[in-house]
Amino acid sequence: MDWSAHAPEVYKAMLRLDAAARKGLDPTLLELVKIRASQLNRCALCVDMHSKDALAAGESVERIVQLSAWEESGHFYTEQELAALALTEAVTVLTEGFVPDAVYARAAEHFDEPALAQLIAAITVINAWNRFGVTCRLGPGHYRPGQHA
Repeated sequence: MDWSAHAPEVYKAMLRLDAAARKGLDPTLLELVKIRASQLNRCALCVDMHSKDALAAGESVERIVQLSAWEESGHFYTEQELAALALTEAVTVLTEGFVPDAVYARAAEHFDEPALAQLIAAITVINAWNRFGVTCRLGPGHYRPGQHA
């Protein structure tokens, strides 16, 4: 189902929310976070979209491919990126009911409060996009880099 056509006001609000959540965040970091959350949520459309956007922005294939095993492939990422990826997993997969204190503290070491708030917002927004994609069975393969920029 093309949910954006049937709920255009919600779609427009999501676009505004997405734009607001991106402000002040490093675009490379943001794409890594979006790809990882999309992998965890099994949103093929979003994995496709954000991988293509990351590649178009100069991200390496190697770093994108290693995201599914980022903890074992930590040498490919900065400490800030590792903290953001840990937070992404904790927010996306809330198995404990809360983000673990250690994960939050690690993120807080690498992001000041305004940047951390933006990062949490960006993670939350990509999770919402993923749920639309998975629920409406939106498939990969048709996205062009920058199409929704």
